[in-house]
This record gives sequence, C-alpha cells and structure tokens, in this order.
Amino acid sequence: MVPEAEFESYYGRQILKTPTWKTPDVPLYLFLGGMAGGSALLAEGAALRDLPALERVARGAAAAGAGAGTVFLIHDLGRPERFLNMLRVLKVTSPLSVGSFILSPFAAFSTAAFGSHVTGWFPRLGRLSGVGAAAFGPPLATYTAALFANTAVPAWHEAHRELPFVFGGSGAAAAGGLAMVLTPVVQSDPARNMAAVGAAVDLAGVELIERRLGMLAEPYKEGFSGKLMKAARALTLTGMGLSLVGRRSRLVRAAAGAAYVAGSVTLRFGIFEAGKASARDPKYVVVPQRERLERRAAEQRKVTTG
Repeated sequence: MVPEAEFESYYGRQILKTPTWKTPDVPLYLFLGGMAGGSALLAEGAALRDLPALERVARGAAAAGAGAGTVFLIHDLGRPERFLNMLRVLKVTSPLSVGSFILSPFAAFSTAAFGSHVTGWFPRLGRLSGVGAAAFGPPLATYTAALFANTAVPAWHEAHRELPFVFGGSGAAAAGGLAMVLTPVVQSDPARNMAAVGAAVDLAGVELIERRLGMLAEPYKEGFSGKLMKAARALTLTGMGLSLVGRRSRLVRAAAGAAYVAGSVTLRFGIFEAGKASARDPKYVVVPQRERLERRAAEQRKVTTG
C-alpha cells in the first residue's frame, strides 16, 4: 500500500505575499467601522422611539467610531494625502475606493448629527444628517468584508459569502453592547435586542465558514488566530448569556455589553490573523487549486462521455 501523499511546496517557500496591512491599525479600523455603522442605525431607532439618552450615546459612538477609524486607516496608509488621493476618483470595481466614498460622508453626517443633538443647534439639519448616517451605516459595517474577500488570501477570499454577515452582525453586537454599557436600563432595551440579533448572525456566519471551507477553515480554528476566534466566540456567548440573566440589573447589563464589545474586537483580530496565516502556508493555495482542477476535469469527462 502506498501511503497517502502529504503536500509539500517548493522548498516550503511561500507563494502569496503576506498582507502588509498593519496591526493593530486594520483590525481596529474594521471594528470601529462596524460599531459606528451599527450605532448610526441604533441612534435613528432611538430618535424614533424618543429615547434621548440612548440616542446621545449612539450618535456619539457613531461619530467617535468614524473619527477614530479614519485615524487608524490613515496611519496604516502612512501619509494623510494617500487617503485624500483615494477621493479623487470613484472606482466601482475597487472595494477600497468605494469604501472611501462610504466612510467620508458617513463621518460628516454622523458628526453633524451628534453635534446638533448635543448643542440643540439646527435640529432639522441634525435629523437629516442622522438619517444620512443611518443610510451609510450598513455599507460602512460590511464593505470591509468585500475588501478582504476581494484579495487572493485563501481564508478571506473563500469566505466571501459569509464575511459580510459576520462583519455586519459583529458591528451590530458592538454597537448594541457599547450602548448597554453607557445607557440606563430603562432606555437600553433596543440596544440589548440589537446586540443579541447581531451576535446570533455573527456566530452563525463563523460557524458556516468553519463548516463550508473545509481545509481552508483551519486558520480559523488552529494556532494563534484560532485562539482569538475561540475567545471571540466565548465572549459573545457570555454577552448573550448575561443579557438573558440580568435583564433589569444595570451592572449585569453593562457587563453583557462589555462582553459583546470585547468579542467584536477579538473577532476582527482573529479574522485578520487567520488570513495572514493562510497566506503564509502554501498548502492553502495549491491544494484547493488542485481540487478545483480535478473537479473540472471530472466534469469535462462526464460531458464528453455522456
């Protein structure tokens, strides 16, 4: 019996270039964008239900998240003018170009809405700005998934179906969780509901990635990135559990919110590190390519013989 062959690359050399995006700049940008986008939606819901304390926290989180995220993005780019250069031309085939045209108006709208809410100036303009921020919120929370999936990095590219749901759900969980920490219990029920739904979508998306990708899911389950993913899952489940146990307790609800936020942050680092790990190991490039070629050859044989 001939033993099953194990994959070996040419002298074990790396095939893909490891992404040069900086840590922690990019993972934090991913987290802040998701949290800000979810907070803008939450703020509009709070405005419609006349929950001023929740609205203030959510509008502040949207504006602060957009501002801090822009700082991390510019720091990763190296020079501020590089970000400005991306605004010169809109290239619809580039997720990074489209993302720049999502982030910029979102930051302007969310900042104007928060400023109007705090000062009481130009209330109509503030409400319109809030609606604009809410409209750009979901794209801001999910476009980074398209940015990752549009690369050749195996663990990101092959998860292109699930990543938008994972990023969007994680952003909603973070937005709701932060509001749970900073808002009185009597006004934080919408935040609790948003966090729970977002966490469920996030967990379901990660589970689908781990089941559907087969061998390519290994970086999400093994090594340093696997530990981060497990920690993110544990924190998110802790947030869900505490939300159910301490429905009326200010302290327990704040702890649940903090767990949601920590889980969302950890998830972004886990996904980022999983992609880098899959780029470093050539087997995640070559083995799936061989499998695809074999499937195509088998399909061709069926066509010619059928």
